[in-house]
Amino acid sequence: DEDLVLEKRIHEAHLDSKYTFDSFVVGNNAAAQVTSLAVADSPGEVYNPLFIYGGVGLGKTHLLQSIGNYILKQDKKAKVLYTDTESFTNEVIDLLRKKKTNQEEIIEFRKKYRSVDVLLIDDIQFISGRDRTQEEIFNIFNDLFMKHKQIVLTSDKKPKDMEGIAERLISRFEQGLTVDIQNPDYETRMAILKKKAETSGYNIDEGVLQYIANHFVSNVRELEGSLTRVITFSKISHSPITVDFASGVLQELVAPNQENAITCEYIINIVADHFQISPTDICSKKKSREFAYPRQICMYLCRVFTDEKLETIGAALKKTNHATVSYGYDKIKSEIETDSKTRDLIDVLKKKINPN
Repeated sequence: DEDLVLEKRIHEAHLDSKYTFDSFVVGNNAAAQVTSLAVADSPGEVYNPLFIYGGVGLGKTHLLQSIGNYILKQDKKAKVLYTDTESFTNEVIDLLRKKKTNQEEIIEFRKKYRSVDVLLIDDIQFISGRDRTQEEIFNIFNDLFMKHKQIVLTSDKKPKDMEGIAERLISRFEQGLTVDIQNPDYETRMAILKKKAETSGYNIDEGVLQYIANHFVSNVRELEGSLTRVITFSKISHSPITVDFASGVLQELVAPNQENAITCEYIINIVADHFQISPTDICSKKKSREFAYPRQICMYLCRVFTDEKLETIGAALKKTNHATVSYGYDKIKSEIETDSKTRDLIDVLKKKINPN
């Protein structure tokens, strides 16, 4: 039976069959999805390696496994193997621990990874500082690459921002195509929730989905989790799902959005999400406009929304000199008066920070 054979191959590849391109909501991640599909269509030929990076819970593993599932379905002979870096490292440690490891075991281990057509490695950032693991990955990588076998990697940051990883590996990671997965924008969040609601078989009011989409902005896992929580609580308590019901159930998860709980950290997170950069970037010393402008906007909004002293706002942004905060605030304040673009942007951010 073909289905059974496919199921067995998916299991042997360490994949989860629920991760498919069909179940991935593309939204503002078209580039990541299109390149992943291109790789799945002609492994080893277009982008090798494909390196997908982005924050936690945005769908990297989903795309990585979709590639594997797609290839297994299309090609009855293809050998695919998925591993995450933790498991891979543990295998290396196991080999080292058996004092005089049998040569055969080492050969077996290498063969396992080098005899595949497609190797999928999740969370490659965790090889940071692990020399033996890096060495094994380097050799496997070269071997597969020379044979035109496909390699796909995911990480939480792009190759050149990864620390504690040998330069020769970084340059290997960069020689194919690097593509990022971004935080889902509002439309994408709504699409994800609608899809999730459909598969759960519930007909959920648009207002409830909008409430969730407005309050869970930073990752897909959280977004889907909060909808599941609302549905579960509704089943248990036999209550209809209304916006009030949802906000009650999610109260402790969205606490920062309640009145009086707007903190500098909360503002920094909202601004970072809006500009599709990380809060760490905003609090860094990076001087380029890409980071300096959102940083000054945070200075302005922290003064508008909180009663914190300049020193406290400076500390939240990892800036020691509070004159910097004062300067940032004044700069944005005068821009609001002269530039309609900045004015509109600040209005949008104010609504995000305090929707009430």
